[in-house]
Amino acid sequence: MTFAQDVGNFAEERAAEYLISLGWLILGRNIKNEFGEIDIAAIDTGKNKIGVRLKELVIVEVRARTLGKIQSPLESIGTRKLRTLINASRLFIDDNDWDGFWRIDVIGITFHNKIKQLENNNDWHLEHVKDVTSGMNIFS
Repeated sequence: MTFAQDVGNFAEERAAEYLISLGWLILGRNIKNEFGEIDIAAIDTGKNKIGVRLKELVIVEVRARTLGKIQSPLESIGTRKLRTLINASRLFIDDNDWDGFWRIDVIGITFHNKIKQLENNNDWHLEHVKDVTSGMNIFS
């Protein structure tokens, strides 16, 4: 495994721990289909703004970068990646007969210093952006 893969795995593990801390149910990780890969599929069991309990499927894309890179983890998602995420998500939803609400979230992990070792590395920051395609007219 390459160092970049280790960094990606570290970021995905931190993202999964974060989602679990929110009370979310992780359905799967690194789910591959003909359109691409889904980093994390989960159920958001939180409440909406008026206190109604949710049960929403969330496809989570996890991105990791070192501080000082040209783009932040969240900025590194372009239209091609969004299209791939949407298509992979739709196939996942169809394959699992999901008929409820769903959305795509992005979790960005930024490492503040050059990463020399990942074990016991607490020098990172997590950002969570919900529903990144909200309001977009995106066609497959």
